[in-house]
Amino acid sequence: MGSLAAEGPGAAVDTPPHVVCVPYPAQGHVTPMLKLAKLLHARGFHVTFVNTEFNHRRLLHSRGPNALDGVHRFHFAAIPDGLPPSDTNATQDVPALCYSTMTNCLPHLLSLLTRLGADSSGSGAPPVTCLVVDGVMSFGYDAAREIGVPCAALWTASACGLAAYRHYRQLVERGLVPFKDEAQLADGVYLDTVVHGARGMCDGVRLRDFPSFIRTTDCDDIMLNFFIHEAGRLSLPDAIMVNTFDDLEGSTLDVIGSMLPPLYTVGPLLLHERHALLDGGQLDSLGSNLWKEQDGLLEWLDGHAARSVVYVNYGSITVMTNEQLLEFAWGLAGSGYAFIWNIRPDLVKGDTAVLPPEFLSAVEGRAMLTTWCPQEAVLAHEAVGLFLTHSGWNSTLESISAGVPMLSWPFFAEQQTNCRYKCTEWGIGMEIGGEVRRAELTEMIREVMGGEKGREMHRRAAEWKEKAIAATLPGGPAERNLDKVVNEVLLGKKDRSSVHQNTTTNAGN
Repeated sequence: MGSLAAEGPGAAVDTPPHVVCVPYPAQGHVTPMLKLAKLLHARGFHVTFVNTEFNHRRLLHSRGPNALDGVHRFHFAAIPDGLPPSDTNATQDVPALCYSTMTNCLPHLLSLLTRLGADSSGSGAPPVTCLVVDGVMSFGYDAAREIGVPCAALWTASACGLAAYRHYRQLVERGLVPFKDEAQLADGVYLDTVVHGARGMCDGVRLRDFPSFIRTTDCDDIMLNFFIHEAGRLSLPDAIMVNTFDDLEGSTLDVIGSMLPPLYTVGPLLLHERHALLDGGQLDSLGSNLWKEQDGLLEWLDGHAARSVVYVNYGSITVMTNEQLLEFAWGLAGSGYAFIWNIRPDLVKGDTAVLPPEFLSAVEGRAMLTTWCPQEAVLAHEAVGLFLTHSGWNSTLESISAGVPMLSWPFFAEQQTNCRYKCTEWGIGMEIGGEVRRAELTEMIREVMGGEKGREMHRRAAEWKEKAIAATLPGGPAERNLDKVVNEVLLGKKDRSSVHQNTTTNAGN
């Protein structure tokens, strides 16, 4: 894999191609897009990475005042997200953010692309030759068409999640969604309704296994309609990259790939990046954590035996009640195992997470409580034997890549879908009930860490780890697929207008 001279629209000889990368403005989307951007940079691209102004400020706060200075051929830019100004160090309201990106961000992105084009003659940056945009930021396809350059999408979630979102419209047409009344939202019998004919999804998939945004009684619900809109528009980009690997989700990819533009697996991106980029390079300084990381965790883990520590992190968006926090706390305490627990300042709804002194006394010497941490490195440490997770896709892939089984407490979005697959299809997870109970949690932890079912889960997790590694080795499927996207799409010379004219008619399919 070497550097590439520009071959894209309007590029001069020996001028590097210039890709503009646009992630959805949440932690779970920014992280994989940054990894992909680094891989493109290593292939010779000039990169402009576009955060929202809100997240731009958060990254400066969490990573320091020089965190977004960039490096040679890798620059950061920011656009407004359309929401009222805020300096809160927390995840924004998701429905408001989704509606705003869908309706307000296209002119801001076009304005940035215009500025980048105007600045190219004086700044030394080459003209923009292509875009890579998040699969739920479809206004980016319109921007690419407007300036006449190719555009690829990055689907940062699971392929099974993508298949589920593509069925949203069908669920509405069949009258299963929206739910008829509020009682059905918590009705286990209705949620257990098997959805037949859900192409690309596992047999016996139930309503509860679909991404959580179907759980509404409102036909105008923002999130339901946002994903109908965005999933439908996935027919518009010139290619779709998915952060997964064929061994894990091949059957799902085969089905959805038959309905969409060329689909390429390029993941797990964390391993792809690790295998393709050398440690100590200039890109090491570019990070994506929106919270300040706590030091000392790896040294603490060094003092523990292999597979003896439970790691707990519910991601960047999940919130819980104070009662649920206490059930998790005492469930962990009762297990008897050492644990690391990542507790964000905004983890408890409408309040600050505070654990009682008696809990802190009970776990003294065997607990490390943090606010945010380098999760990839923690999961990769041999001392970690179990991950309590919300089942976000980045966390799931990081756990698979480290060979660590999971206890899953899905919160929202396609986390429910991921949970179903890891428990029933991949054999590496167990689900914690919606209302967590300390005694049940204690027993589940003990079973995974030392029971017979846990031994089988560890065996399966080790197998998936090897397959994930194989997919991302130099010359492997992830690298070959990314090379195809680069050479056939991002550096392609085919007529963009005819491509988009042909695909627009299929946008709602």
